[in-house]
Amino acid sequence: MKAKLLTLTLAMAMVFGVSAFAEESATETAAETAAETTAETAADTAEEGTTAETVTITSLNASGEEIELEVPYDPQRIAILDMACLDILDNLGVGDRVVGSASTSLDYLQDYVTNEEIENLGTIKEADMEAVMACEPDVIFIGGRLSSSYDALSEIAPVVYLSTDTEIGVVESVRKNASTIASMFGLEDQVEELMADFDGRIEALHTFAEGKTAIVGMCTSGSFNILGDDGRCSIIGREIGFENIGVMDEETTSTHGNESSFELVVELNPDYMFVLDRDAAIGTDGAKLAQEIVENELVMETDAYKNGQIVYLEHSAVWYTAEGGVTALDLMLADLEGALLTEAE
Repeated sequence: MKAKLLTLTLAMAMVFGVSAFAEESATETAAETAAETTAETAADTAEEGTTAETVTITSLNASGEEIELEVPYDPQRIAILDMACLDILDNLGVGDRVVGSASTSLDYLQDYVTNEEIENLGTIKEADMEAVMACEPDVIFIGGRLSSSYDALSEIAPVVYLSTDTEIGVVESVRKNASTIASMFGLEDQVEELMADFDGRIEALHTFAEGKTAIVGMCTSGSFNILGDDGRCSIIGREIGFENIGVMDEETTSTHGNESSFELVVELNPDYMFVLDRDAAIGTDGAKLAQEIVENELVMETDAYKNGQIVYLEHSAVWYTAEGGVTALDLMLADLEGALLTEAE
């Protein structure tokens, strides 16, 4: 009798033990599943929140150093103080978000100047801070000329500061900056379409330029400055491939080039001369035309002059104030194609 009782007791204990173990396992499994579901939901929520509200891009700070910047995703109110960025925004089809813009003489951006609903924010060199604040932007775009105002503008809204990097070239800089801006609107798939034919056009010009020398210069206030391959018009030497014999050393040239004598131009005797008229670009009253300055008795001795190979960059305002935009790049290449490839046909 005692043996049967003991057996029954052990059997009941085993039943309860198995039941308790099963219940505990089920509880643990449910907890783990819930934890995983919560983690996944939290991740999804966070991801959705980032997509819906902000995005992190690579921009520049006041010192021109790359930083990671959190900006609103799909911003509805944009303040523009850089024409290259406005050019890109216009080509991406989000120009209707612009609530304030710097003034410009560029024909293809005049709709943003004449539109009475868009506030005048000053110039690309000097922002009207009160006007910027009054238009209540979600984001502000600037170029290098306003880097000194970066901190003050950042008090109003996140400041996207993009530039042309001569190390990677103008075309790649446009592609990079367009991709950065497009990512703020979820329009990344449009960038390659915008950039589609530039590489082929560069290649055609590069083939033409092979083995040819050039001086790249800028006329400003009656003087002639020689430009290197590290600033304005660098596309001529770097990507298109003319040998820029005006670069005398590896040192960086100033933003306006180095003032030169025409005796040096004669001594260097380039195959081609490319001339940017800064006074025409900024509308200097009473300034001499670049051709009047350049085509003097000394320059007339050069092969470039004798062979009709002095190229005056037609869209001077684009080259000087808007390099880095999609339409700007198209016009810059058109200037070169019209002067070079037409003569080769």
